[in-house]
Amino acid sequence: MDYHVKYLGNLRNESTHMRSGNSIITDAPVDNHGKGEAFSPTDLASVSLANCMMTIVAIAADTRNLVIESMESEVKKEMASNPRKISAIHIRLKITGQFTDKEKNILHHAALTCPVALSLHPDVNQNIEVAFAE
Repeated sequence: MDYHVKYLGNLRNESTHMRSGNSIITDAPVDNHGKGEAFSPTDLASVSLANCMMTIVAIAADTRNLVIESMESEVKKEMASNPRKISAIHIRLKITGQFTDKEKNILHHAALTCPVALSLHPDVNQNIEVAFAE
């Protein structure tokens, strides 16, 4: 078993990563009968895309001995109502470091082809902006 998920009541779940023992709590969002006191499952799906992109970019940089001075992303999720599902994920990924145009292209491609990006349903609009700064 890789993960264990337990319903805690009041539309709240606790998910545990069995190898590390780390846990996260999810709540239903306020607009869907919840308290909105923690990430919702669809929030996690959206930030998982950003986390995956950043991890794969870091791996691509590390394997090429490129130095990422900083990396951060801003994430916005849009929901559709009928059926209720994620309709779009907007991510602005900012990578700071000294890179050639070729290296920027490699890191940009790595972000767009991370496993989560490739796993999301094609109906989910992935609006990804990768910005480089020195």
